Amino acid sequence: MPIPGSGLAKGLAVTLRTMTKRSHTAQYPDVQPELPPRTRGVIALFEENCTVCMLCARECPDWCIYIDSHKETVPAATPGGRERSRNVLDRFAIDFSLCMYCGICIEVCPFDALFWSPEFEYAETDILELTHERDKLRQWMWTVPAPPALDPAAEEPKELAAARKAAEKAEAAAAAAAAAPDAAAPGAAAPDTGAPTPGEADA
Repeated sequence: MPIPGSGLAKGLAVTLRTMTKRSHTAQYPDVQPELPPRTRGVIALFEENCTVCMLCARECPDWCIYIDSHKETVPAATPGGRERSRNVLDRFAIDFSLCMYCGICIEVCPFDALFWSPEFEYAETDILELTHERDKLRQWMWTVPAPPALDPAAEEPKELAAARKAAEKAEAAAAAAAAAPDAAAPGAAAPDTGAPTPGEADA
């Protein structure tokens, strides 16, 4: 059974503790705040990696991503080959007045074309200016921090392990191929020129 008035006493105790501490005012914007490394500020676009797969636009719960594209025909790379078609990005825009910063678009992108930037100072007086086109989204790429260093105790990624093993196997095969002619040289028969050997000439 709680003692009557214990909640009030706890609240007054918190008030008394804070009364003795000096308040600290953040001098923003003169002093920039120290943001956590995974801050969700604005979304940046690295359009060279974008294949117009539309996954980000389809998975966006707010439908704030607008993508336009067209198809181009790529000539055959080899004679007798077949022409191919590819998607070319025409427009990539994000309406940050609708975005709820859930990060789903960044998570589902299979080609690492979208990144989080910690920049948050992009308020506008006109709501229409909060729709950032691909040129502006590309500029945010310069503010994306570098990825954190890997943990030395972490396991090696499977992709790197497979690539390293493939490279070691290729180097071993190349070394074996280079050593094969040298190994066969001592036991190789001398070419037959038709001339008698010194022993045959004496006989």
